[in-house]
Amino acid sequence: MTKILSLLGSTGSIGRNVLEIVRQFPGHFKVAGLAAGTNIALLRDQIEAFNPSFVSVADDNLARELASSLGVRWNEKIFTGQEGNIRVATLKDADTVVSAIVGAAGLMPTLAAIQAGKNIALANKETLVMAGDLVMEAVQRHHVKLLPIDSEHNAIFQALGAGRKKDINKIILTASGGPFRDKDMTELWQVTPEQALNHPNWDMGKKISIDSATLMNKGLEVIEARWLFDIPVEDIEVLIHPQSIVHSLVEYRDGSVISQMGIPDMKIAIGYALSYPERLKIALPRLKLNSCPNLQFFAPDFERFPSLRLAYQVCRKGGTLPAVLNGANEVAVEAFLAKRIRFPEIGLVVAETVSRLPREEVKDVGTVLDADLAARLQAESVIEAFSMKATQ
Repeated sequence: MTKILSLLGSTGSIGRNVLEIVRQFPGHFKVAGLAAGTNIALLRDQIEAFNPSFVSVADDNLARELASSLGVRWNEKIFTGQEGNIRVATLKDADTVVSAIVGAAGLMPTLAAIQAGKNIALANKETLVMAGDLVMEAVQRHHVKLLPIDSEHNAIFQALGAGRKKDINKIILTASGGPFRDKDMTELWQVTPEQALNHPNWDMGKKISIDSATLMNKGLEVIEARWLFDIPVEDIEVLIHPQSIVHSLVEYRDGSVISQMGIPDMKIAIGYALSYPERLKIALPRLKLNSCPNLQFFAPDFERFPSLRLAYQVCRKGGTLPAVLNGANEVAVEAFLAKRIRFPEIGLVVAETVSRLPREEVKDVGTVLDADLAARLQAESVIEAFSMKATQ
């Protein structure tokens, strides 16, 4: 049966890969809606290739520009802003929503899709970082499936098929370590945005590339895994694996360790999440173990990359603090890309913001959004203080 998709974040790295899968398997998938941001040139190409019923862009000006290039029939088919994302996420014809918007902006459309009874293919880890309890409760209440697209969580999902949940000893998330895993701490102060964006193994967007360089991405994935698999944070381990061949592992109580392996290409995880329980014959090079470099694993350096340690601490405390962590990090990454702060100051801004804001119980999504806004304002205040100190 053909799955009808709404794709949130269609012009990003994940979104483009999703559409490559759709292109390879036109009998399996059809696109009902596309939600993009500001890249309307690429969105226009996607519209022409996949013929969605509706699309969304960032604002009214972009909508008018897009409509004028597509023709008058599109005037009523282009939505805008967060409301537009939510409308695309809840299209009547769609049965599966791919949540690939980067950052906190993905939370509300994903929740709306769940509440509308859509199955979710989740690439937006921030949804579970910010509101994991609320989201997973909604998944259960509305009887929908939530399948992970992140390569690590997709790998764990596959490895969990080898045993019973009560027999799990721990799950192990692997991390490449980013481009600076071998740099001395003093060298990190000289890192440029251009260097940080140059990931050794994966082709990703700017935000995720910076998070991978600080290891915050892995910290966010720890929090995501805690909710996605209902696993205590104490049973989630991170190992640096520079080759990015073993995507993650599950250790069972009898000593068995089950891993999922493959070349570092997101289309494998995307294809499995979209086609589950079927496996698609994706046109990709096959992993040849006899030609792989030696596979290495070692513990992360929490002193050099304190963001990972902070994420563990925040996950243990819970409440609104994960939303604070995420909001502050998004602001700090933007500031680094704008060259307002230096690379190690990303983690310092986040840590200072978390220390300044109180933990509150998450009562509803409004509590989460309030914490996110407070974190952004506080992080900007910390950045301003750093900037003033640097000029003195």
